Amino acid sequence: MKNLKKISLLVILMAFAISCTTMKSDANAPVSGRVESIEGGKDGYTAKITTDNKEVYFATISIVNVGGPQNYKQLKIGDVVSVKGEKWKTEDENHIKVTEIVSVK
Repeated sequence: MKNLKKISLLVILMAFAISCTTMKSDANAPVSGRVESIEGGKDGYTAKITTDNKEVYFATISIVNVGGPQNYKQLKIGDVVSVKGEKWKTEDENHIKVTEIVSVK
């Protein structure tokens, strides 16, 4: 009986660890898509990115957040980009504070 309890606890802990890992990896996944619009800001700009899945992200890009001028790029409307950063969601919008511009085409 003790072994059954230990095995059950181990299975529950493994399932919890796997679910947390899966959630984290999605949160760190890059956002890739086409730049639809750009709005200038005080320290950078916000690019509206539409993904292939028709999700819209508002990407805040600044020199400070990408690690300095050597990593900063001014995107243009129509660019196909991939960015990484801290994601969050409001009631009806997806946002990402960009910490890395992975690619621009």
